[in-house]
Amino acid sequence: MRRLAIDTSSVACTIALQLDGQLIERHEEQPREHTRLLLPMIREVLAEADAALRDLDAIVLGNGPGSFIGMRIAASVAQGLAYGAGLPIVPVSSLAAVAAEVLLEGDAVSVAVAQDAHMNEVYLGLYSRAAMNLPEPLCDERLHGQGLIPELQQQNAGSCVAAGQGWARYPQLFAANEAYFSATSGQPYPRARYLLGLSEGATGIAPEQVEPAYLRQKVAQKPSGT
Repeated sequence: MRRLAIDTSSVACTIALQLDGQLIERHEEQPREHTRLLLPMIREVLAEADAALRDLDAIVLGNGPGSFIGMRIAASVAQGLAYGAGLPIVPVSSLAAVAAEVLLEGDAVSVAVAQDAHMNEVYLGLYSRAAMNLPEPLCDERLHGQGLIPELQQQNAGSCVAAGQGWARYPQLFAANEAYFSATSGQPYPRARYLLGLSEGATGIAPEQVEPAYLRQKVAQKPSGT
């Protein structure tokens, strides 16, 4: 694999370069600093690997859902780099990247990832352990309010790990679903190295075809209340 992964969908500005057997990454959690951090971080990892973008076979984009502005930053940078180097983009879920870390680093059966979507909602993704310990979606990623998550009722009580910053941001949501959790992950945000594994076998698309997974198409729309 010869790919560069980028994600700025959360507080974390995170990138990882996989060049054959070499993995180089940068990860910083600094709110509203992605524009300043991202391009220098990319230059650093390429220089450390003594590589250029043209040496890669694709750019992997953490495509959200997440921060509207953050997703725009990563998508714009990925598109610009891909255009310039003639590379495809492989969009993957930022929520699934959090689940991938939990599954690879522990023995969880399933993972519920929640990231703050503001307006008393979270971006929610539910995943089970599949082949190669990768996350398999149990439902479509969606916006969810402060109540019970119906799909968790289909899981054994105490079998799911809660991951993502949304659970701490909305303790009422955690309390409503706590009976289904066996633990809480200590990693609240996606790390780019886990985007790489999610991209294996995925077909890249042309840069102009990238469509960030905003979920909330109108940033100012009223929350669903579900």
